[in-house]
Amino acid sequence: MTATLVKARDVQTLLIAEDTKVLRSRTWDRLKFEVEYSLKKGTSANSYLIQAEQTAIIDPPGESFTRNYIEALQMRLNWSKLNYIILGHFNANRGATIKALLTLAPQVTFVCSNPAALALKEYLSDYDNINLLVVKGEETLDLGNGHQLQFIAVPTPRWPDGLLTYDPKTQVLYTDKFFGAHVCGDQIFDEGWSIYSEDRRFYYDCLHAAQARQVLSTLDKIADLPQIKFYATGHGPLVRYGMSELTHLYREWSNRQKTQDFNVALLYASAYGNTATIAQAIAKGLTKAGIAVESINCEYTKASEIQAAIEKCDGFIIGSPTLGGHAPTQIQTALGIILNTASTNKLAGVFGSFGWSGEAIDILESKLKDAGYKFGFEPIRVKFKPTDVTLQTCKEAAIDFAQTLRRTQKLRSARSSVTDSGADRTAQAVGRLVGSLCVMSCRREDVQSAMLASWVSQATFNPPGLTISVAKDRALESLTHSGDQFVLNILEEGKQLRKHFMKRFAPGEDRFAGLDIGEASNGCVVVKDALAYLECEVKQRMECGDHWLIYATVTNGQVLSSEGVTAVHYRKIGTHY
Repeated sequence: MTATLVKARDVQTLLIAEDTKVLRSRTWDRLKFEVEYSLKKGTSANSYLIQAEQTAIIDPPGESFTRNYIEALQMRLNWSKLNYIILGHFNANRGATIKALLTLAPQVTFVCSNPAALALKEYLSDYDNINLLVVKGEETLDLGNGHQLQFIAVPTPRWPDGLLTYDPKTQVLYTDKFFGAHVCGDQIFDEGWSIYSEDRRFYYDCLHAAQARQVLSTLDKIADLPQIKFYATGHGPLVRYGMSELTHLYREWSNRQKTQDFNVALLYASAYGNTATIAQAIAKGLTKAGIAVESINCEYTKASEIQAAIEKCDGFIIGSPTLGGHAPTQIQTALGIILNTASTNKLAGVFGSFGWSGEAIDILESKLKDAGYKFGFEPIRVKFKPTDVTLQTCKEAAIDFAQTLRRTQKLRSARSSVTDSGADRTAQAVGRLVGSLCVMSCRREDVQSAMLASWVSQATFNPPGLTISVAKDRALESLTHSGDQFVLNILEEGKQLRKHFMKRFAPGEDRFAGLDIGEASNGCVVVKDALAYLECEVKQRMECGDHWLIYATVTNGQVLSSEGVTAVHYRKIGTHY
């Protein structure tokens, strides 16, 4: 099932079930309205058209695709016969497409959850007589010819208006933000589904890891449905062949998130989406560092639920926009709960976005400091919309928070330590493994990072390739996905570069300040005082406990000091670097 690529953005259409078409709005460019587009693999925004006795559109795409999408519908639809637009969620990004559809089909009825209906009414306040069918319980929608659509409310902190749609006639489940992947190609279904494994895991980590409890609830609701032939996803290939595997993995990943040693409550409200975007980046940093996150959108969460999350967490991070010089009422309420509930030995963090002065962030910081809380990172203040560099800094701040939490809190599961135990002897033996001491430098567009690495080994002759092990809580880890480029700077024995990279860097700090550096042909940093350097491209990743094992091929290289000797890292114990 393929379509010919004719332009950078197009709409691919195919009949996927009886009376049912998919319209895949595609781009090979990177879109920036969500954090998870950072891999630059493009995406498809999948919309669906059911034409039975009545006609319904499910999930129109965002404004990046409005023109092409409307043109594609124009060839397949009589606008006067469009009866329903079903929204798995609503946000302003879909607004331009929704307005275009409403202009062409003013008679249409929007089907959505109550939170989506409230947001839609506000967004379309200039329009008269908007038709709404609000899903509150067990409502169904009969399109005729057996298409008796069922709706499943799946609210999450990120999408409090989440709604799945199931068509018993075709046994298709329309999953919106669940089970997708941000990749772009001609393939409509997931034949050879294992090639999407890394992309699907990355998608889950970015979108769902911080709302694992709600994901598990959604999986339970899906399990109660009759037979499902495939998932009609909001992004990427439709999930048919890898459906059982992916459903199992979503449950496994979510259960793993819930059982981490440490738990952080991440509370926020967001006026224009910017504070929510920062929260997503912080959540990504925490979860990649092995911290369970309870993401709480204070606009849609009861005070009792906030209190329960604060009581059980090991640390909390609270974020707010500034509205009229103040924090929104919901954040003021959450702050009051924190001050009355959370012990001062819980690690704290503050962030927020603003247009002019950012008083809300100052209020949160001062109230928490006056109460005696210690901070896991300096308050994050973002003016207007966060950039890629800002989001990377947020992730690094979250990783610092996680590392500080581990240092300052005792592990919940007590571990006995016997000096002469077999485990200690094994650790000492493992520590005798040695590796070349290197500096790995990465860049993706405006974001760059570096780390000291010693778990490096040549892996293949043809093509020339190597493996490098990267801890999950390293800032650089997010820049080491398939297709990413990096430079491996091999250090020379006797030089002081090792000390420079052993120090602790603040979030967003330039790792190369004060060094003599250049730029490789792949755009990454070359340290000129290194013994040699290799330009590499990531080909595969494998999850290995608390590290990711990266396999990369070498595309170019150069020896910078022909008489030097490779620096080697010696350890006495195999339990830390």
